[in-house]
Amino acid sequence: MAAELRRVDDVVWEIAAGARADMRVPARVFADDRLLAAIRADDALTQLQNVATLPGIVGAAIAMPDVHQGYGFPVGTVAATALPDGVVSPGGVGYDINCGVRLLALPLTRGELGERKEALVHEISRRVPAGAGRDGKARLRPSELERVLVEGPRALVERHGMGTAEDVEATESRGRIVGADPKHVSDRARERGAPQLGTMGSGNHFVELQYVRRLHETDAGLADSQVTVLIHSGSRGLGHQVCTDFVKRMDARLDARGIVLPDRQLSCAPVSSDDGRAYLAAMAAAANFAWANRQAIAHAVRETVRAVLGDRAANGTRQVYDVAHNVAKLETHGGRELCVHRKGATRAFPGQPVFIPGSMGTASFVLTGRPEAMDRTFGTVCHGAGRALSRTRARKQIEGSELRRQLEAQGITVRSPSNRGLAEEAPFAYKDVQAVVDVVVRAGLADAVAELAPVGVVKG
Repeated sequence: MAAELRRVDDVVWEIAAGARADMRVPARVFADDRLLAAIRADDALTQLQNVATLPGIVGAAIAMPDVHQGYGFPVGTVAATALPDGVVSPGGVGYDINCGVRLLALPLTRGELGERKEALVHEISRRVPAGAGRDGKARLRPSELERVLVEGPRALVERHGMGTAEDVEATESRGRIVGADPKHVSDRARERGAPQLGTMGSGNHFVELQYVRRLHETDAGLADSQVTVLIHSGSRGLGHQVCTDFVKRMDARLDARGIVLPDRQLSCAPVSSDDGRAYLAAMAAAANFAWANRQAIAHAVRETVRAVLGDRAANGTRQVYDVAHNVAKLETHGGRELCVHRKGATRAFPGQPVFIPGSMGTASFVLTGRPEAMDRTFGTVCHGAGRALSRTRARKQIEGSELRRQLEAQGITVRSPSNRGLAEEAPFAYKDVQAVVDVVVRAGLADAVAELAPVGVVKG
């Protein structure tokens, strides 16, 4: 059971480092009273205290308002360790390395889209493979995969004509973490991932057709009622295997390194060690693959727009930005070089766009990072609504076919090959995304830019 939280201010709570003998820093939570009650419903706070025991951790183990129990680290956590002896933990990134979101803006309004909405959603579902284990159409030779692992989406733009150089510029880190080394990506990871480039996957991944329902900043590059497409996917089987490989490898060497952990799911190695450097090189390759994956999906969406709405709409479809929310990065904060783990958390440097997806039937949000986030959260905000119910509990409360009917009745066109998967992602299985966003805005971590309402969703 996690120790009692002390209220720090309106939306910040803290468990003191002295609450457990093995904690090196406090465990800090951003939440309002209602969200905190939901957070207490699982073991997220105990896991957050466990994160606070990692060698080299600085500041605090920080939970966002969408936090919930995960593998080792809770989902919705930020943790920074100081180089060279601070550790990197694959569980602090997660199995879907660089799961993230990309926003496209179309050059038309909801009214101009009109009755073509159904055809557009249906055609996206045909062109973007969805579901567990589905393969994509972009078949890469080994040498081409190697280039994607090193260069990310730029390789697809330059060699395959998938998108534009402007897309790459409008991507976090320009779609490439420097230091990626494919030699640390196992053959099994390559076998799993290579056929899946350009695929959505299952779970909470989606391609959602939306429109701007509310605009808070008129110079944000969006317009009232403008049609948008939000893409949520990651590194598929390749990233999953990278995490699997390194959790096992680091776990086997914990005792030899003298690292004692309250949960072996936190398996880790010093950033400066051979294992630490190898993991970061493999993780960077997987992250680059994930950015390329979203590039390929975005290309398929643009070609769908071309087929349904014409060349003018396709050529005018602009990428707003693309952000990761499962990654570890070497960054400088307060004059120190740190390894910043963001698991289910989004980088939010000052002025940077941030996308916070809701769940089917609820709004998604566009934010921009504020300078205060650099001091309070290592430049980080939340990544979504955050689960409130397990997938099993969600399935027990509604049938996928019934949820499909409810969403269609709200004017939201749904395409999903699995009623079971649909039920698992029911809106009531998630926290209130508006409340989550309100917390990060009230905390001074980000500014609200726009609210996007769904009109169509494609899910695995």
